[in-house]
Amino acid sequence: MTFPDKGYPSIADYCGDYLARLARAGASIDRAALGRAAEMLDAAFARSAWLFVCGNGGSAAIANHLLCDVAKGVQTDTGVLPRVVSLSSNTEIVTAIANDIAFEDCFLYQLRTAARAGDLLMTVSSSGDSENVVRALDWAAANGLESIALTGFDGGRSAPLATVNLHVAGENYGVIEDTHQSIVHMLAQFLRQAKMPDALIAERKF
Repeated sequence: MTFPDKGYPSIADYCGDYLARLARAGASIDRAALGRAAEMLDAAFARSAWLFVCGNGGSAAIANHLLCDVAKGVQTDTGVLPRVVSLSSNTEIVTAIANDIAFEDCFLYQLRTAARAGDLLMTVSSSGDSENVVRALDWAAANGLESIALTGFDGGRSAPLATVNLHVAGENYGVIEDTHQSIVHMLAQFLRQAKMPDALIAERKF
C-alpha cells in the first residue's frame, strides 16, 4: 500500500502515521546483511581500497553525506584512513558525461576511469531501478568489485546485482531515504567505535 493513500486534516495526524512507517522501515533492515556490509567496509579500509558511492536526487545527498561521515567520521579517534569518493558530487564531470555521452553512464564512466579490482561500490537508490546505478553495479560485478546496494520499494534491478542488498520495506520516498540515511549513520558510527578504546567512547560525541 502506498503512503499517503488519503488526505490528512492536520500535520499532527500525518506526523503520527509517517513516524509509524519510519519505525516499520527501520525494523525491516536485515541485521545479518547490515553486519556483512560493515565487514565489507572494514575490510576495504584495512586494505586501503577505495569506496565509491553514488545515487540520484535525495540519494545523491545521502551518498555525499556518507563521504563526510565515513572519510572524516570513521577516521576520528581511530587509526583508520578511509578512502571514499562520491560519484555524485562532482557536478562538472557528471554533467559533462551526461551531456556528451549519456546520463545513464555518469557513474559507470567514472568507475571505469578510477576503480580497480578489490575496490568497493555502494549505491543508494530508493527504487533500485535508476539506470545509471544499475549500470554501475553491472560494471562492478564484471570487474572485481564487491557492492552494497541500499534499496526500497521492491528492490528493483539493483537488489539482485549487489553483493549485499540493504533493503528497506517502505512505499514512500521520504521514509525510505530517512532510513537509508540512518543506515549510513549506523555503519559509520559502528565502524568508528569498533576501533576506539572503550574508555574513550563515552567521552566523545557521535
